[in-house]
Amino acid sequence: MNWILEPFEYDFMRRALLACVLVGFTNGFLGAFVVIRRLALMADALSHSLLPGLALAAILIGLSPLGLLFGGLLAAVFVALGGHLISRSSRVKEETAIAALYIVAFAIGIALIKYAGVKVSLDHFLFGNILGVGDSDLWTSYAITCVAMLLLVAFQRPLLLTIFEASVAKTQGVPVGMLLGMLILLIVLAMVSSLQAVGVLLSLGLLILPAATIYLLSDSFDTMLWGGAALGTFGAVTGLLVSFWANIPSGPAIVLILGLLFLLAYLFSPRYGIISRHFKRRHLHEESLERWEKK
Repeated sequence: MNWILEPFEYDFMRRALLACVLVGFTNGFLGAFVVIRRLALMADALSHSLLPGLALAAILIGLSPLGLLFGGLLAAVFVALGGHLISRSSRVKEETAIAALYIVAFAIGIALIKYAGVKVSLDHFLFGNILGVGDSDLWTSYAITCVAMLLLVAFQRPLLLTIFEASVAKTQGVPVGMLLGMLILLIVLAMVSSLQAVGVLLSLGLLILPAATIYLLSDSFDTMLWGGAALGTFGAVTGLLVSFWANIPSGPAIVLILGLLFLLAYLFSPRYGIISRHFKRRHLHEESLERWEKK
């Protein structure tokens, strides 16, 4: 029994658990909009494009949470806007332009890390180190959670209309461009808050997997929102505890737990699971055969 309670005896684990609750809830909630809007590839590009901003922030002002926040935010916005401008001024499609920019930005970030004025490992940015989370990191995550939740709840209806029927939203006076820009900005903020937990490479998993899992279990968007938030929290906390007990990195452990839950939903979802659908088809076929034989 002591091994269950052991993680809670350490101050660094208690801070890490609180960080997991914040980033898991925020990413799980926001992920519903990302999945419905089909922004997963955009989010992947944004997560990779954070690295040069983080590297520049580390070079210029050190590893302060606010510095890393603004550095990552500026780099991601630069890639998103750059991709849009290139697609508007050439025959290259927007997704191709963004992919080209983010992979170049990622390479620049890797090259710049070595010039950071503070001692920082590339693995820290790529895979996270939630056990090193400090009070300032927690306050940053808390502020991002509050801002993201307030905006998403306040603008839920116009956002949904924009996602499903952008042309109708425009005719009703909904600022479509502003709302989509806000959504992308919140995605970047959520990823920045996740960096300490899972790093640049794995932050997409914390954003996408909870919502995708609930999407296989329910047709209700409200269930996707709050169920994804609950599942993101559960997966992040469980992954952290598993990483402590198994002595493995926390970032991969969190994503693996969420990936396992997604796989279980894919296989056994009552309505959309492939195994559940197989048995349902078999059952209906047998009933039809029995009725035919009675005739």
